[in-house]
Amino acid sequence: MRLPETIPAGARIVVRTYAGLDPHTGRQQYRDVVGHVRSWDGTTLEMTRDAAANGSRPAQDVSIDATSIAILKPVPERPRRR
Repeated sequence: MRLPETIPAGARIVVRTYAGLDPHTGRQQYRDVVGHVRSWDGTTLEMTRDAAANGSRPAQDVSIDATSIAILKPVPERPRRR
């Protein structure tokens, strides 16, 4: 996949990363990270991963190497709760 040269800070995106091969089937596995971009220099994506909607996981800062990115796309903001 060709990655963008710039990604604006604050953009909400989903990043699908390669997570290795399944030992039983041999199929490629993936892991998705949804959150807001802190910075992108073309080699490392720094982002704040969103907290789980059900509260099971807090927000966390993550660094993703460009070579591990399979797919990257924008996603809309979550609706605000009343």
